[in-house]
Amino acid sequence: MRFAITLLATLLFAATAMAQTPAFDPKSWKGQHAGPPTRVMNLGSEHLSQMEKPVTPDMVAPLLDKLADFDPEIITHEGISGEQCEVLRQFKARYPDMHETYCWDPDAALAATGLTVPAAMAQAETILAAWPATPSANDRRRLAAVFLAANDRPSAQVQWLRLPAAERRADDGIDAAMLKILMREGAKPNETYEIAVALAARLGLERVYAVDDHTADSIQALAGPGLVAAIEPIWAAFRDDPAFNQYGQREKPLRDAGDLLGLFRLLNEPGTQRLFIGGDFAAALKQATPALYGRQYVAWYEARNLRMVANIRAAFGNKPGARVLNVVGASHKAYYDAYLDLMHEVELVDVLSILQ
Repeated sequence: MRFAITLLATLLFAATAMAQTPAFDPKSWKGQHAGPPTRVMNLGSEHLSQMEKPVTPDMVAPLLDKLADFDPEIITHEGISGEQCEVLRQFKARYPDMHETYCWDPDAALAATGLTVPAAMAQAETILAAWPATPSANDRRRLAAVFLAANDRPSAQVQWLRLPAAERRADDGIDAAMLKILMREGAKPNETYEIAVALAARLGLERVYAVDDHTADSIQALAGPGLVAAIEPIWAAFRDDPAFNQYGQREKPLRDAGDLLGLFRLLNEPGTQRLFIGGDFAAALKQATPALYGRQYVAWYEARNLRMVANIRAAFGNKPGARVLNVVGASHKAYYDAYLDLMHEVELVDVLSILQ
């Protein structure tokens, strides 16, 4: 009798420990929402600061022309929000050196406006909620100053570019130090400014949205120095892969010619996306080190992309049915596509159909 009871308990435990099938597939609710879908397009970008050839407006113009055809109402970029910068600053022990690495010092803007980052964020939302149909130059300069105080330089730049050239001056809370930031003299090219900000200003948008997230970097910090040493051989092996060399043969002429539109087409091809995540993250998953560093590395990247996508979801949460453009480093695009496609109301837009 005792044997029978033990056997039954074992069988019951085995049954409960089986892999569970999810109760539902989020994508099964596609098309069941009221109103039009939210159309989301993910642009995998080259980091323009790493381009060997100087990036000029003429190089970027054909790409902006294509993206303007999509006419996004919300544009996000791979930048850290002022809110997260405050988290990184407050929790330095958990996120060592991250505030200094990824965030701007808000002290100059605080001195000019008297606004802390949280106060400036709240004021920016209040201003935008009552934003006039035809804002004055004073309105735009004041909002630019508030965005700078909120540690949202890209949105401040949108307001700056929407001003007539003659009105781009120190006034309405913008002092000499802030003017220097807005003029971007000597700044390296960056896809946030050259693509996301430039397009937002061109289309008459008032701001862009920072969606990057580096709180997941704590996974790397806790993994210790052995993580990088374990992953470097994976990257080295990928660089020696014949498929990577074939990609390089297609990429080099585009770079040499300064054909930014052609380069972005190549970066966003499904084959290119599969090549890079396969040679990096898929290879890391299979790495059999004692500490399974490869899986810790993938955990960091999955967590980071999930949080970035959550920030995107929040950015269009109050605007169902909007057209959304996400500008992000090309290695994030495949994850963006996969995670955003799970959202009930999201309809992914093929970026290559726009770039052709």
